[in-house]
Amino acid sequence: MSTRRNAFYAQSGGPTSVINASACGVIETARANRSRIGRVYAGRNGILGALTEDLIDTSRETARTIAALRHTPGAAFGSCRYKLKGLEENKAQYERLIEVFDAHDIGYFFYNGGGDSQDTAWKVSQFADRLDYPIRCIGIPKTVDNDLPVTDNCPGFGSVAKYVATSIREAGLDVACMAATSTKVFILEVMGRHAGWIAAAGGLASRSPSEPPHLILFPEIPFDPEVFLARVDNCVKRFGYCTIVASEGVRTKDGKFLADAGTRDVFGHAQLGGNAVILAQMVKEKLGYKYHWAVADYLQRSARHIASKTDLRQAYAVGRAAVRFALAGQTAIMPIIVRTSNRPYRWKIGQVDLSRVANRERKMPRSYISRNGFRITGRCRAYLAPLVRGESPPPFKGGLPEYATLKNIAVPKKLPAFSV
Repeated sequence: MSTRRNAFYAQSGGPTSVINASACGVIETARANRSRIGRVYAGRNGILGALTEDLIDTSRETARTIAALRHTPGAAFGSCRYKLKGLEENKAQYERLIEVFDAHDIGYFFYNGGGDSQDTAWKVSQFADRLDYPIRCIGIPKTVDNDLPVTDNCPGFGSVAKYVATSIREAGLDVACMAATSTKVFILEVMGRHAGWIAAAGGLASRSPSEPPHLILFPEIPFDPEVFLARVDNCVKRFGYCTIVASEGVRTKDGKFLADAGTRDVFGHAQLGGNAVILAQMVKEKLGYKYHWAVADYLQRSARHIASKTDLRQAYAVGRAAVRFALAGQTAIMPIIVRTSNRPYRWKIGQVDLSRVANRERKMPRSYISRNGFRITGRCRAYLAPLVRGESPPPFKGGLPEYATLKNIAVPKKLPAFSV
């Protein structure tokens, strides 16, 4: 491998409020090692940018603009949901990737995303080995779902956890003050298809059974309508109102999603239709209580104004570590967060082979969920609490947050067009 080659960085899957901090970590660390890394090219819209040779030259951005990525939500270079097929199923795609990398002298590949994205980075590393193409492939963890294995937690999750816990505490105060004459049940639906980490984070807002959220619905606990309604009714009678945090991935006893819309995304995942409405209808029909519901949806993952400082630091750290690992000759690995102490909270960066995280999912341990299935345990609280600590608000101007605006100047193409 020559001493100075270019790098390719891309963002994949749903963005987070801190994924751009990882991008900042990659770009700033690469710029600090100009003797070994040439330019950092970003893929416009994730891996699609590599397949279509739609590359962005990040060297055209000022140091100040790149630094501003640390406080900018969304995916600055565009993201995508696109799954590369197996190495033998669509060999042409992998050949195209290597062709583009070779044309632009790319010797470093950094892919920032969740389990499916780590699978992409793993497959690219395998195919490059097969062709004897010299490239170092590093996956960078990112997912609000917090479901990547091995790593203590996933960058992006801590900020969503902070948003959800704050939102249910604030909404709870709103409902409580009107419950005597108005709404008695409030449901907040949050993300989490198979793992209830985000829903669990809502539990941080509650310091006693009388405080919101009164109930949490996890994908890991089969949903029983009768038990649920009895709990809601009991809560209203005891406290005057009931607040609920419900994961989008709540399943019935037969394993079916409560809110399966009947369609699938490109990864084959069920499109979930919104269980807050379904739960609210149950409450109305069976209990007769006035209700309100809300779906956090994109708001929870884009809320940079209330991001966790811990999360921000970790997101930047894994981006920086990815470059350092690559420069040290590592490939086919992903930086991970290793918790070394709870009190005080301390962590460091480690690494794991991509083969151990690609397409794998970590669900919540049963020991993190209360015996009745509706609250978190002390053990879960001890795990979650450090991840939401600290504030690092973006700069404000005219009362609104100021975010980075990139030029995203394209790199001239050198190859014929490729159909994806």
